[in-house]
Amino acid sequence: MVQFLIRRILYMIPTLFLISMLVFVIIQLPPGDYLTTVIVEMEESGEGVDQAQIEYLRGRYGLDQPIWVQYWQWISGIIFELDFGHSFEWGREVSSLVADRLPLTIAISLITVVFTWAMALPIGIYSAVKQYSVGDYFFTTIGFLGVATPNFLLALLLMWAAASMGMSVGGMSPAMFVVAVVVLGTAGTAGLIRVMRANLLDELKKPYVVAARARGIPQRKRLIKYPVRVAMNPFVSSIGWLLPGLISGEVIVSSVMNLHTTGPLLLEALRGQDMYLAGSIILIAAVLTVVGTLLSDLALAWLDPRIRIN
Repeated sequence: MVQFLIRRILYMIPTLFLISMLVFVIIQLPPGDYLTTVIVEMEESGEGVDQAQIEYLRGRYGLDQPIWVQYWQWISGIIFELDFGHSFEWGREVSSLVADRLPLTIAISLITVVFTWAMALPIGIYSAVKQYSVGDYFFTTIGFLGVATPNFLLALLLMWAAASMGMSVGGMSPAMFVVAVVVLGTAGTAGLIRVMRANLLDELKKPYVVAARARGIPQRKRLIKYPVRVAMNPFVSSIGWLLPGLISGEVIVSSVMNLHTTGPLLLEALRGQDMYLAGSIILIAAVLTVVGTLLSDLALAWLDPRIRIN
């Protein structure tokens, strides 16, 4: 297990290095920079452009430097000083902006994950054990609808329903918090139900389950001890996308519901070419993805020893 852990950690180092370079290159791909956007907006509004001030700002933020110099300034600040840079549009440090949005983002994401697992696990087990029953068909239909319905459309429908019942749909009211959790958890719940059902059906047909049934082992014991444990691998593997979800959130749903999470902040940064803010959020999400994948691998290796061989 220790060698398995060391091997996975060694894989992380070059992966994170390449991710940081790709992130910085990608956010630099659109033509121009933040100051170019500012100049265009000022010209469209009829305001005069002070070239001396623009050149001063360009030099202050290092926008007149080659891309590799800008990258080194950015990544070295993060590594050695935990300085993610300065947001041009907001005029604040990136770290403080992200910290303001994190509490709500983490709260919604964690409750959504608990909601997803609490719904998907028992329903998936029931659908597999009661295959082709009325309940199985019902949950299968709901699952297909959940996967097929876009989250933003479901958000609009639930907001309309809440408003029709006289509930407040502005800001972060309790009703909106519940709506956000249901909307964000629906697609994930539907997908995991289908995966849990399919995996458990495969396990229930294997010889060791048939042998346990022949030996008279009670159904609950022979179901929980091995088949469900093996079929839970997809649930454990979802840890890989759980951590980045804590920082990035659901951008479109958060924008539709006017939630002050990091998702809309990232969208605004990308639109305004606020490269340090956008790059930092994407980088943090990427790092959390790699860390989440590591935790997922460790949990899977503990849950299913066959994985340690790979």
